[in-house]
Amino acid sequence: MLIRPMTDADVAVAEEISDDAFFALDTASRLPAAPAPERRSPAQRTAWRARTRGFLASDPDGSWIAEQDGEVVGFATSFLREQVWCLATFAVRPGLQGAGIGAQVLDAAVAYGADAPRGMLAASVDPRALRRYHLAGFRLHPQLTLRGSVDRSALPVVTGVRDGGPDDAAWMDDLDRLRRGGPHGPDHERLMAAGRLVVTTDRSGYAYTNGRVLALLAARDEQAAQTLLWECLAGAEERYELSHVTSANYWAVEAALAARLDLVARGYLGLRGMAPPSPYVHHGALL
Repeated sequence: MLIRPMTDADVAVAEEISDDAFFALDTASRLPAAPAPERRSPAQRTAWRARTRGFLASDPDGSWIAEQDGEVVGFATSFLREQVWCLATFAVRPGLQGAGIGAQVLDAAVAYGADAPRGMLAASVDPRALRRYHLAGFRLHPQLTLRGSVDRSALPVVTGVRDGGPDDAAWMDDLDRLRRGGPHGPDHERLMAAGRLVVTTDRSGYAYTNGRVLALLAARDEQAAQTLLWECLAGAEERYELSHVTSANYWAVEAALAARLDLVARGYLGLRGMAPPSPYVHHGALL
């Protein structure tokens, strides 16, 4: 087994392994009422590869490949943002899990962030991966997902928000530092390109939404957080989803249930050296 740094030439096959692995996991662990798992669309595959190339540019020592007999069989991508290390993605080719591949490639990525006082990762329900995260020193916090059609009659009138833009990045980074210990920095550009940025007029919070999912939300207090979430729900398409909601962010559960979204438990937020941030709904890969 060869564990080596990821290069640009590895990105396409890493994306394929990731899509295969998570599709297989989602199919095997699908709840009866959950929508059928779907493969990534061409646009999603392109976005995944662009995001990963961004990690290689900003953190060339944070992403690693597991290679067996000249074939890529697993990978992990990670990055540092000041005081916080984040695991973006981690996957092993289906059919090869349980053979120690994942442990070796994850150890290489974790070592990159060993000196960071804080660490974050979004974990699936795969019990093998959860054991690895626990052994790596991460405390696992259950996450909630809320999804469904928004009851617009339940939405309040929202004031004090506006569309954001690049000029807002500096104060949003300061808010990120307050909530998780590090800015999103270059990730803001990717998030803005993928959807709408909503900010409060008093700079107390921001949220990214594309009309189908809440990608990320950070705020100074729960009132600002709920205001942003109401605005995102008001702009929802036929169905909307907010994932990665920890119990520390019950304000989001209250608003989403009031809008008649359905609630399920799904996945975990793994944390090292920090409590679950709040008010904060993290991004699955950019955390």
